[in-house]
Amino acid sequence: MVSAGHAIRGSRVGAGPMGEQERGEAAPRRTVSYWCLNGHEIRPSFAMLDEVDPPEQWDCPRCGFPAGQDRANPPAPIRNEPYKTHLAYVKERRSEEDGAALLEEALATLRARRQGRVPSRV
Repeated sequence: MVSAGHAIRGSRVGAGPMGEQERGEAAPRRTVSYWCLNGHEIRPSFAMLDEVDPPEQWDCPRCGFPAGQDRANPPAPIRNEPYKTHLAYVKERRSEEDGAALLEEALATLRARRQGRVPSRV
């Protein structure tokens, strides 16, 4: 059974006969050019507001490098640090001598525990 006359056919949200008159006028815009290290130009548009300036850098959607407003001197890509393991962080904090002393202490505790001289922790 089909309801009579209550369906909106051939329309979508935001569509209508009024267009901009219904939604209001769009804010004035300005387009800013950015260039990345690979020479790609990005041209996002920003609302023209006195208190807001466009950002100094913008990420290039094609290569992911940062892009700047100076075509002759685009910003260098951000250097990513390689992944460090837990052991690498420990080696940054402790010297080889400290590590050897801690290892010897732990082995002595294990040997004593094995011989029944030191009670194990619960």
